[in-house]
Amino acid sequence: MRAGRMDRRITIQKVTETQNTYGEPIEAWTDHRTVWAEVVPQRGSSGEHYRNPELVSTNRLIFRIRYLIGITNKMRIEYNSDYYDIKTTAELGRREILEILGELSEG
Repeated sequence: MRAGRMDRRITIQKVTETQNTYGEPIEAWTDHRTVWAEVVPQRGSSGEHYRNPELVSTNRLIFRIRYLIGITNKMRIEYNSDYYDIKTTAELGRREILEILGELSEG
């Protein structure tokens, strides 16, 4: 993939366990990596969005980044002040590109 398409900055976050002031464990999101990405809206299968416009989801985005080891669906992506839960990841090429399907987080 040409770098020119990766023109958006995203931050991949992971959950870490910390302690509150009483020493109780709490979970918090921390930045894992900030990378350049290509961001593409997810669409239904070919032709479906013409027959049924609701199939074009504004809540799901595909993020394409240079391949990174260790990205899982327990992480999330911050993009344009919104948070996207990672649903799936797919390796494109031989560890060249990582395609991540993200869904807008409810909370």
